[in-house]
Formats: sequence, C-alpha cells, structure tokens
Amino acid sequence: MNTNFEIANQGSSGLALQQNRVLRNTYMLLGLSMVPTVIGALVGIQMGFSFLAGSPLMSFLLFMGIAMGFMWGIEKNKDSGLGVALLLGFTFFMGLMLSRILQVALGFSNGGSMIAMAAGGTGAVFFTMSTVAAVSKRDFTGMGKFLFVGMIVILLAAVANIFFQIPALSLTIAVAVVGIFSAYILYDISRIVQGGETNYVSATLAVYLDVYNVFVSLLQLIMAFTGERD
Repeated sequence: MNTNFEIANQGSSGLALQQNRVLRNTYMLLGLSMVPTVIGALVGIQMGFSFLAGSPLMSFLLFMGIAMGFMWGIEKNKDSGLGVALLLGFTFFMGLMLSRILQVALGFSNGGSMIAMAAGGTGAVFFTMSTVAAVSKRDFTGMGKFLFVGMIVILLAAVANIFFQIPALSLTIAVAVVGIFSAYILYDISRIVQGGETNYVSATLAVYLDVYNVFVSLLQLIMAFTGERD
C-alpha cells in the first residue's frame, strides 16, 4: 500500500516538474520572441512598410496565408530547433506587420506615450492573467470552446468591416479582441499548468498571439480616445 502511494506521489511530482519546466521555458521563449518583434517593427517603421495598404482585403488574405504557413511549420517542427527558428522568424514578420499601426500612432503628437501606455496595459493584462492561472490552480481550460467561437465572430466582423469601414464597429471589435485574448492568456497558461500543453514551442506561439492581439487592440483604443494631432 505504501509502495503504491510512493509511486503515485513520485508520478505526481514528476508531472508537476514537467509542467513547471514547460511554463518556465514558455516564458523564456516568449521573452526572446519579443526581440525579433521589436526589430521587425523598427525595420518596418524605417522602411515605411505598408503591405498592400491600398488593398485591405488582399493584404488581409496575404497576411493570413503567410501567418498560417508559419504556424503550420512551427507546429510541424515544434520538437526541434527548427521550430524555435521558425517561431522567431514568425515574430519578426509579426513585428513588420505591427509597424503599420505603430507608424499611425507615431503620426500623433503623443504617439510615443500611447505606444508605451498600450505596452504597459498589455504587460498588466499578461501579468494578471498568467498569475491567476498559475497561482489559483483552477482549471480554466473549459473556456476553450467559448473563446474559439468568440474569436471566429471577431474574425468575421473584422472581415466585414474591411468593406463597411464603420469606425464604431472597429472600436467594438477592438474591445472584444482585448477581452477575448485576455481570456485566452488565462486559458493558454492554464493549459500548461494543468498539463494539457506539454510543448513549450506550441505554448509560446499561443501566448505570443494572445499578447500581440491585446497590444494591437489596446493601442487602437488608446489612439481613438487619446490621440492628439499637432
């Protein structure tokens, strides 16, 4: 009886160690992924990167194609160094794409402070949600289906607004994105803590996209309400 208890206890300890290792590696790789993102954003700003700005629908479709290609490659090679390299390449690409909204923000007289505010807000959201998921030990993975449906609705609304160009809808979408992807941070970190995600490359990709979307949408909202022209 005692032997069975010891084996079960050792198994539980081993699982906890694995979960902690995945979480630690995820945080480390997430931090590293911000470097190519920043580099990509700076390169994009210097180049005046626009990515088919004259054709929003084509730009969106091409972006989705490239992004999905990267994500497929990352998942396919997540157990090797190539997966990490592809992830860093993907974050550089996302930095380039980020440069478009950063250029818009920098067109305001208070652009720098708005970007800093969005970054600070994103950091606060990430810290809060990741702490709740890691410390509370509650299982938030049941939110997955609800969040996925919400993400699809947002995606459809965003595509529709490419044609309608309704400012109020853009703001509504931005608010929804902040809410959905903040919850996704909670969900994705919870998956690691609960043992549902055991690969730190896949975990980093998921959390990176959460953080990226929260930042972009927060910046959109901050620009809409606090942007100051010269």
